[in-house]
Amino acid sequence: MKVDVKTLEGNEVTWRTATQPVGSALRIAPAFVATTVDAELGVQTSVTVHYVPNEGRYVIKGVTNTAIRDDVEVNYPTVAKVGMQAIVQAAAVRCIFLTLEDEGDPKAGWLSVDELTTAEGRILPPLVAAEVTKRGGGALRMEVVELLYGSAALAGLPPAKRIQHELGIPHRTASQWIIDARKAGRLDGMNYNAGRPAGA
Repeated sequence: MKVDVKTLEGNEVTWRTATQPVGSALRIAPAFVATTVDAELGVQTSVTVHYVPNEGRYVIKGVTNTAIRDDVEVNYPTVAKVGMQAIVQAAAVRCIFLTLEDEGDPKAGWLSVDELTTAEGRILPPLVAAEVTKRGGGALRMEVVELLYGSAALAGLPPAKRIQHELGIPHRTASQWIIDARKAGRLDGMNYNAGRPAGA
């Protein structure tokens, strides 16, 4: 899905617009507008999204649907086919940033999760994943769990599944590593409520 992501003011989302710290290493855009066109459905959808600290995730605050063809009426049956949460999920990865350098260095390079993600949908290179899964992964493990958890939870995706997929570990291990990272303060400002209906 091709999604255009802008700030509320209509500017490009960049690391400079990622002013909201979450966890210990991530910075996110506090709000954005994601727009996509479903040519088959004949509808352009713009979703206004805000990070809500109490929720620990991005929350949809407004939706605008516009017919792009004369034969399309924007009504309930049409709008019901628009996947708003899928739009947020596609856009959020472009609004979550981290640096692999010292955050305090003004010359530090910041990357979006989207820039880190491969064509196969993986964020971590296989060598990094292998290092993290070694016994006693320590600080690197916590950093990776924070990155993977944050990139999933903020977009409304199940973080444990993301961690399982990326690291090739069982659900039980992923859950324990999430508990450990939360206790270490690495997941402050990020939550995922299992069973929450899509778009809720």
